[in-house]
Amino acid sequence: MRDDDLLLVANSRSSADMLYAVGLFIPDPFIYFRHRGRHHIVLNDSELARGRRVATHCRVLPLTRYQRRLAHEQHPNPGLAAVIRLLCREHAIAKFLVPSDFPLGLARELRRLKVRVKVRRGELFLPQREFKTADEVKKISAALMMAEVGMAEGIQALRTAKVGPGARLIHRGAPLTSERLRAIIEVAIIQAGGQASQTIVAGGTQACDPHEPGSGPLRANQPIVLDIFPRSQKTGYFGDITRTVVKGRASEPVRRLYHAVQRGQDLAFGLLRDGAKGHRVHTAVADLFAKAGYRTCRHNGRLQGFFHGIGHGLGLEIHEPPRIAAASNARLRTGQVVTIEPGLYYPGVGGVRLEDVAHLTERGPRNLTKFEKVLEV
Repeated sequence: MRDDDLLLVANSRSSADMLYAVGLFIPDPFIYFRHRGRHHIVLNDSELARGRRVATHCRVLPLTRYQRRLAHEQHPNPGLAAVIRLLCREHAIAKFLVPSDFPLGLARELRRLKVRVKVRRGELFLPQREFKTADEVKKISAALMMAEVGMAEGIQALRTAKVGPGARLIHRGAPLTSERLRAIIEVAIIQAGGQASQTIVAGGTQACDPHEPGSGPLRANQPIVLDIFPRSQKTGYFGDITRTVVKGRASEPVRRLYHAVQRGQDLAFGLLRDGAKGHRVHTAVADLFAKAGYRTCRHNGRLQGFFHGIGHGLGLEIHEPPRIAAASNARLRTGQVVTIEPGLYYPGVGGVRLEDVAHLTERGPRNLTKFEKVLEV
Protein backbone atom coordinates (compact mmCIF):
# COMPACT_ATOMS: atom_id res chain seq x y z
CA MET A 1 0.00 0.00 0.00
CA ARG A 2 1.28 3.44 -0.90
CA ASP A 3 1.39 6.06 1.85
CA ASP A 4 -0.33 8.60 -0.38
CA ASP A 5 -3.40 6.57 -1.33
CA LEU A 6 -5.87 8.69 0.63
CA LEU A 7 -9.67 8.69 0.53
CA LEU A 8 -12.20 11.20 1.84
CA VAL A 9 -15.99 11.06 1.47
CA ALA A 10 -17.63 14.09 3.06
CA ASN A 11 -19.03 17.51 2.33
CA SER A 12 -16.56 20.36 2.51
CA ARG A 13 -18.80 22.62 4.61
CA SER A 14 -18.41 20.49 7.73
CA SER A 15 -15.21 18.55 6.97
CA ALA A 16 -12.08 20.64 7.48
CA ASP A 17 -9.99 17.93 5.80
CA MET A 18 -12.14 18.01 2.67
CA LEU A 19 -12.15 21.80 2.50
CA TYR A 20 -8.37 21.84 2.91
CA ALA A 21 -7.95 19.17 0.21
CA VAL A 22 -10.16 20.74 -2.47
CA GLY A 23 -10.46 24.44 -1.56
CA LEU A 24 -14.16 24.97 -2.25
CA PHE A 25 -17.44 24.57 -0.40
CA ILE A 26 -19.70 21.74 -1.59
CA PRO A 27 -22.77 20.99 0.57
CA ASP A 28 -23.26 17.28 -0.23
CA PRO A 29 -20.82 14.40 0.37
CA PHE A 30 -18.49 13.67 -2.55
CA ILE A 31 -15.37 11.62 -3.24
CA TYR A 32 -11.81 12.90 -3.00
CA PHE A 33 -8.81 10.63 -3.40
CA ARG A 34 -5.09 11.10 -3.75
CA HIS A 35 -3.00 8.58 -5.69
CA ARG A 36 0.64 8.86 -6.79
CA GLY A 37 0.67 12.47 -5.64
CA ARG A 38 -2.29 13.49 -7.81
CA HIS A 39 -5.56 14.83 -6.43
CA HIS A 40 -8.91 13.66 -7.81
CA ILE A 41 -12.50 14.62 -7.00
CA VAL A 42 -15.69 13.01 -8.26
CA LEU A 43 -18.51 15.51 -8.62
CA ASN A 44 -22.11 15.49 -9.78
CA ASP A 45 -23.07 17.49 -12.86
CA SER A 46 -24.20 20.57 -10.90
CA GLU A 47 -20.73 20.99 -9.36
CA LEU A 48 -18.53 20.05 -12.34
CA ALA A 49 -17.99 23.51 -13.83
CA ARG A 50 -17.32 25.17 -10.48
CA GLY A 51 -15.02 22.35 -9.42
CA ARG A 52 -12.92 22.67 -12.58
CA ARG A 53 -12.78 26.43 -12.21
CA VAL A 54 -11.81 26.54 -8.52
CA ALA A 55 -10.06 23.24 -7.70
CA THR A 56 -7.46 23.58 -10.44
CA HIS A 57 -5.01 21.31 -8.60
CA CYS A 58 -7.52 18.43 -8.82
CA ARG A 59 -8.50 16.20 -11.68
CA VAL A 60 -12.28 16.53 -11.73
CA LEU A 61 -14.16 13.36 -12.66
CA PRO A 62 -17.91 13.30 -13.47
CA LEU A 63 -19.93 11.10 -11.14
CA THR A 64 -22.35 10.29 -13.98
CA ARG A 65 -19.57 8.51 -15.88
CA TYR A 66 -19.28 5.91 -13.13
CA GLN A 67 -23.02 5.73 -12.51
CA ARG A 68 -23.55 4.86 -16.21
CA ARG A 69 -20.93 2.12 -15.98
CA LEU A 70 -22.62 0.68 -12.92
CA ALA A 71 -26.01 0.83 -14.64
CA HIS A 72 -24.51 -0.98 -17.65
CA GLU A 73 -23.18 -3.66 -15.30
CA GLN A 74 -26.63 -3.79 -13.64
CA HIS A 75 -25.11 -3.19 -10.23
CA PRO A 76 -27.79 -3.68 -7.52
CA ASN A 77 -26.61 -0.73 -5.39
CA PRO A 78 -24.87 1.93 -7.52
CA GLY A 79 -23.95 4.19 -4.61
CA LEU A 80 -20.66 5.83 -3.66
CA ALA A 81 -19.14 2.55 -2.42
CA ALA A 82 -19.59 0.98 -5.85
CA VAL A 83 -18.13 4.09 -7.50
CA ILE A 84 -15.09 3.87 -5.23
CA ARG A 85 -14.60 0.23 -6.22
CA LEU A 86 -14.57 1.27 -9.88
CA LEU A 87 -12.00 3.96 -9.08
CA CYS A 88 -9.77 1.37 -7.39
CA ARG A 89 -9.91 -0.82 -10.50
CA GLU A 90 -9.32 2.11 -12.84
CA HIS A 91 -6.24 3.36 -10.94
CA ALA A 92 -4.94 0.01 -9.62
CA ILE A 93 -5.35 1.06 -5.99
CA ALA A 94 -5.07 -1.83 -3.52
CA LYS A 95 -6.00 -0.02 -0.32
CA PHE A 96 -7.02 3.43 0.90
CA LEU A 97 -6.05 5.29 4.05
CA VAL A 98 -9.07 7.07 5.56
CA PRO A 99 -9.59 9.47 8.52
CA SER A 100 -10.80 8.30 11.91
CA ASP A 101 -14.21 9.93 11.30
CA PHE A 102 -14.79 8.11 8.01
CA PRO A 103 -18.45 7.02 7.74
CA LEU A 104 -18.86 3.59 9.35
CA GLY A 105 -21.68 2.47 7.09
CA LEU A 106 -19.68 3.34 3.98
CA ALA A 107 -16.60 1.53 5.35
CA ARG A 108 -18.68 -1.61 5.89
CA GLU A 109 -20.07 -1.42 2.37
CA LEU A 110 -16.58 -0.96 0.92
CA ARG A 111 -15.31 -4.01 2.76
CA ARG A 112 -18.27 -5.99 1.47
CA LEU A 113 -17.19 -4.96 -2.03
CA LYS A 114 -13.59 -6.07 -1.23
CA VAL A 115 -12.24 -2.51 -1.08
CA ARG A 116 -9.72 -2.30 1.74
CA VAL A 117 -9.60 0.78 3.95
CA LYS A 118 -7.44 1.55 6.96
CA VAL A 119 -7.56 4.45 9.39
CA ARG A 120 -4.52 6.67 9.06
CA ARG A 121 -2.66 7.20 12.32
CA GLY A 122 -2.05 10.64 13.71
CA GLU A 123 -4.09 13.44 15.23
CA LEU A 124 -4.66 15.03 11.82
CA PHE A 125 -5.50 13.08 8.66
CA LEU A 126 -3.63 15.72 6.64
CA PRO A 127 -0.68 16.59 8.93
CA GLN A 128 0.33 19.60 6.84
CA ARG A 129 -2.82 21.37 8.10
CA GLU A 130 -0.98 22.05 11.37
CA PHE A 131 1.56 24.33 9.66
CA LYS A 132 0.03 27.39 8.06
CA THR A 133 1.24 28.93 4.83
CA ALA A 134 1.50 32.70 4.45
CA ASP A 135 -1.83 32.64 2.60
CA GLU A 136 -3.49 30.71 5.43
CA VAL A 137 -2.16 33.17 8.01
CA LYS A 138 -3.76 35.98 5.98
CA LYS A 139 -7.07 34.10 5.97
CA ILE A 140 -6.94 33.53 9.73
CA SER A 141 -6.06 37.20 10.23
CA ALA A 142 -9.06 38.21 8.10
CA ALA A 143 -11.36 36.01 10.22
CA LEU A 144 -9.79 37.45 13.36
CA MET A 145 -10.56 40.94 12.08
CA MET A 146 -14.22 39.89 11.76
CA ALA A 147 -14.08 38.82 15.42
CA GLU A 148 -12.60 42.19 16.34
CA VAL A 149 -15.38 44.00 14.46
CA GLY A 150 -17.91 42.07 16.56
CA MET A 151 -15.95 42.80 19.74
CA ALA A 152 -15.89 46.52 18.95
CA GLU A 153 -19.67 46.60 18.44
CA GLY A 154 -20.27 44.67 21.64
CA ILE A 155 -18.06 46.89 23.77
CA GLN A 156 -19.56 50.02 22.23
CA ALA A 157 -23.02 48.79 23.24
CA LEU A 158 -21.75 48.32 26.80
CA ARG A 159 -20.16 51.77 26.82
CA THR A 160 -23.37 53.50 25.77
CA ALA A 161 -25.65 51.41 28.01
CA LYS A 162 -27.31 53.09 30.99
CA VAL A 163 -27.41 51.63 34.48
CA GLY A 164 -30.92 50.91 35.67
CA PRO A 165 -32.46 49.61 38.91
CA GLY A 166 -30.57 46.72 40.47
CA ALA A 167 -27.48 47.68 38.38
CA ARG A 168 -29.13 46.16 35.30
CA LEU A 169 -27.90 47.58 32.02
CA ILE A 170 -30.31 49.37 29.68
CA HIS A 171 -29.53 49.75 25.97
CA ARG A 172 -31.74 51.89 23.76
CA GLY A 173 -34.61 51.75 26.19
CA ALA A 174 -34.62 48.00 26.78
CA PRO A 175 -32.72 45.65 29.14
CA LEU A 176 -29.32 44.65 27.77
CA THR A 177 -29.21 40.88 28.11
CA SER A 178 -26.57 38.39 27.06
CA GLU A 179 -28.86 37.40 24.21
CA ARG A 180 -29.24 40.99 22.94
CA LEU A 181 -25.53 41.73 23.17
CA ARG A 182 -24.74 38.43 21.43
CA ALA A 183 -27.08 39.43 18.59
CA ILE A 184 -25.38 42.85 18.28
CA ILE A 185 -21.98 41.15 18.02
CA GLU A 186 -23.08 38.47 15.57
CA VAL A 187 -24.92 40.87 13.23
CA ALA A 188 -21.73 42.94 12.98
CA ILE A 189 -19.76 39.79 12.14
CA ILE A 190 -22.24 38.79 9.44
CA GLN A 191 -21.94 42.24 7.89
CA ALA A 192 -18.15 41.82 7.90
CA GLY A 193 -18.40 38.51 6.01
CA GLY A 194 -18.24 36.07 8.91
CA GLN A 195 -20.50 33.52 10.51
CA ALA A 196 -20.70 33.44 14.30
CA SER A 197 -22.25 30.74 16.47
CA GLN A 198 -22.47 30.26 20.24
CA THR A 199 -20.68 33.55 20.93
CA ILE A 200 -20.01 33.77 24.66
CA VAL A 201 -21.46 36.76 26.51
CA ALA A 202 -21.33 35.68 30.14
CA GLY A 203 -21.49 38.02 33.11
CA GLY A 204 -21.20 37.60 36.85
CA THR A 205 -21.29 34.02 38.11
CA GLN A 206 -22.02 32.72 34.60
CA ALA A 207 -18.52 33.85 33.56
CA CYS A 208 -17.05 31.27 35.95
CA ASP A 209 -18.04 28.52 33.50
CA PRO A 210 -15.64 28.97 30.53
CA HIS A 211 -18.07 27.59 27.90
CA GLU A 212 -21.29 29.07 29.29
CA PRO A 213 -22.78 31.17 26.44
CA GLY A 214 -24.58 33.45 28.89
CA SER A 215 -28.21 34.37 29.36
CA GLY A 216 -30.37 36.97 31.04
CA PRO A 217 -29.72 40.57 32.15
CA LEU A 218 -26.19 42.00 32.25
CA ARG A 219 -25.23 44.16 35.20
CA ALA A 220 -22.87 47.02 35.89
CA ASN A 221 -19.70 46.60 37.97
CA GLN A 222 -19.42 42.86 37.17
CA PRO A 223 -16.89 41.21 34.82
CA ILE A 224 -18.40 40.16 31.48
CA VAL A 225 -16.50 37.61 29.38
CA LEU A 226 -16.84 38.13 25.61
CA ASP A 227 -15.47 35.16 23.63
CA ILE A 228 -15.98 35.49 19.86
CA PHE A 229 -14.89 32.86 17.31
CA PRO A 230 -16.38 33.47 13.86
CA ARG A 231 -15.74 31.55 10.66
CA SER A 232 -15.10 33.36 7.40
CA GLN A 233 -17.95 32.61 5.01
CA LYS A 234 -15.52 32.95 2.09
CA THR A 235 -12.55 30.84 3.22
CA GLY A 236 -13.78 28.69 6.12
CA TYR A 237 -10.96 29.80 8.43
CA PHE A 238 -11.67 30.81 12.04
CA GLY A 239 -10.74 33.78 14.17
CA ASP A 240 -10.83 33.70 17.98
CA ILE A 241 -10.65 36.48 20.57
CA THR A 242 -11.67 36.92 24.20
CA ARG A 243 -11.86 40.05 26.29
CA THR A 244 -13.21 40.62 29.79
CA VAL A 245 -14.79 43.99 30.52
CA VAL A 246 -16.68 45.71 33.32
CA LYS A 247 -19.33 48.32 32.62
CA GLY A 248 -18.66 50.83 35.39
CA ARG A 249 -16.11 50.19 38.15
CA ALA A 250 -14.36 46.90 38.75
CA SER A 251 -13.96 45.77 42.34
CA GLU A 252 -10.41 45.45 43.66
CA PRO A 253 -10.57 41.58 43.63
CA VAL A 254 -11.65 41.66 39.96
CA ARG A 255 -8.92 44.17 39.15
CA ARG A 256 -6.27 41.94 40.73
CA LEU A 257 -7.68 38.91 38.92
CA TYR A 258 -7.53 40.75 35.60
CA HIS A 259 -3.93 41.84 36.01
CA ALA A 260 -2.88 38.32 37.03
CA VAL A 261 -4.44 36.90 33.85
CA GLN A 262 -2.71 39.61 31.81
CA ARG A 263 0.66 38.69 33.35
CA GLY A 264 -0.05 35.03 32.64
CA GLN A 265 -0.72 35.74 28.98
CA ASP A 266 2.46 37.80 28.68
CA LEU A 267 4.45 34.97 30.25
CA ALA A 268 2.98 32.41 27.86
CA PHE A 269 3.80 34.55 24.81
CA GLY A 270 7.38 34.79 26.03
CA LEU A 271 7.65 30.99 26.10
CA LEU A 272 6.36 30.39 22.56
CA ARG A 273 9.23 29.12 20.44
CA ASP A 274 10.05 26.25 18.12
CA GLY A 275 10.49 23.04 20.14
CA ALA A 276 8.78 24.30 23.30
CA LYS A 277 6.64 21.71 25.05
CA GLY A 278 3.00 22.69 25.31
CA HIS A 279 2.55 21.35 28.82
CA ARG A 280 5.50 23.40 30.09
CA VAL A 281 3.99 26.62 28.75
CA HIS A 282 0.74 25.77 30.51
CA THR A 283 2.45 24.75 33.77
CA ALA A 284 4.54 27.94 33.89
CA VAL A 285 1.37 30.03 33.80
CA ALA A 286 -0.38 27.81 36.35
CA ASP A 287 2.64 28.21 38.69
CA LEU A 288 2.52 31.99 38.24
CA PHE A 289 -1.12 32.02 39.27
CA ALA A 290 -0.49 29.77 42.27
CA LYS A 291 2.36 31.99 43.51
CA ALA A 292 0.04 34.98 43.21
CA GLY A 293 -2.41 33.22 45.52
CA TYR A 294 -4.81 31.90 42.89
CA ARG A 295 -5.18 28.22 43.68
CA THR A 296 -6.91 25.78 41.37
CA CYS A 297 -9.11 23.43 43.35
CA ARG A 298 -12.62 22.12 43.79
CA HIS A 299 -14.81 24.17 46.13
CA ASN A 300 -18.35 23.07 47.02
CA GLY A 301 -18.19 20.56 44.18
CA ARG A 302 -17.16 23.15 41.59
CA LEU A 303 -13.79 23.79 40.00
CA GLN A 304 -12.27 27.21 40.48
CA GLY A 305 -9.00 28.82 39.50
CA PHE A 306 -7.24 27.97 36.21
CA PHE A 307 -8.69 24.66 35.06
CA HIS A 308 -8.61 24.68 31.26
CA GLY A 309 -5.82 24.53 28.69
CA ILE A 310 -4.00 27.75 27.92
CA GLY A 311 -4.36 27.42 24.16
CA HIS A 312 -4.99 25.45 21.00
CA GLY A 313 -4.28 25.47 17.30
CA LEU A 314 -6.51 27.56 15.04
CA GLY A 315 -7.34 27.17 11.37
CA LEU A 316 -10.14 25.46 9.46
CA GLU A 317 -11.38 24.20 12.85
CA ILE A 318 -11.80 26.27 15.96
CA HIS A 319 -9.81 23.69 17.96
CA GLU A 320 -6.91 22.08 16.12
CA PRO A 321 -3.57 20.60 17.14
CA PRO A 322 -1.44 21.52 18.94
CA ARG A 323 -3.17 21.54 22.30
CA ILE A 324 -1.36 23.62 24.91
CA ALA A 325 -2.49 22.13 28.19
CA ALA A 326 -1.25 20.32 31.28
CA ALA A 327 -1.76 16.85 29.76
CA SER A 328 -0.47 17.76 26.29
CA ASN A 329 2.61 16.07 24.84
CA ALA A 330 2.68 18.43 21.83
CA ARG A 331 5.76 20.40 20.85
CA LEU A 332 5.31 23.84 19.36
CA ARG A 333 6.72 24.34 15.87
CA THR A 334 7.38 27.23 13.55
CA GLY A 335 4.41 27.74 11.25
CA GLN A 336 1.70 26.92 13.77
CA VAL A 337 -1.05 29.37 14.68
CA VAL A 338 -2.24 29.04 18.27
CA THR A 339 -4.43 30.85 20.77
CA ILE A 340 -3.17 31.93 24.18
CA GLU A 341 -6.14 32.26 26.56
CA PRO A 342 -5.41 32.03 30.29
CA GLY A 343 -8.34 32.47 32.65
CA LEU A 344 -9.16 32.59 36.34
CA TYR A 345 -12.62 31.82 37.70
CA TYR A 346 -13.88 32.27 41.26
CA PRO A 347 -17.60 32.24 42.07
CA GLY A 348 -18.35 35.27 44.20
CA VAL A 349 -15.71 37.32 42.37
CA GLY A 350 -16.27 36.43 38.73
CA GLY A 351 -14.40 35.08 35.75
CA VAL A 352 -11.63 36.70 33.72
CA ARG A 353 -10.22 35.40 30.43
CA LEU A 354 -8.05 37.08 27.79
CA GLU A 355 -7.31 35.50 24.41
CA ASP A 356 -5.03 36.49 21.55
CA VAL A 357 -3.82 34.54 18.50
CA ALA A 358 -0.11 33.92 17.88
CA HIS A 359 1.70 32.89 14.70
CA LEU A 360 4.95 31.07 15.50
CA THR A 361 7.67 32.40 13.20
CA GLU A 362 11.43 31.87 12.99
CA ARG A 363 11.83 35.19 14.81
CA GLY A 364 9.43 34.24 17.58
CA PRO A 365 5.68 34.59 18.14
CA ARG A 366 3.79 37.27 16.24
CA ASN A 367 0.54 38.42 17.85
CA LEU A 368 -2.09 38.54 15.11
CA THR A 369 -4.65 40.15 17.44
CA LYS A 370 -4.84 43.94 17.27
CA PHE A 371 -7.75 44.65 19.60
CA GLU A 372 -6.94 46.56 22.80
CA LYS A 373 -7.33 45.22 26.31
CA VAL A 374 -9.35 47.49 28.60
CA LEU A 375 -11.01 46.31 31.79
CA GLU A 376 -13.46 49.16 32.46
CA VAL A 377 -15.74 50.61 29.77
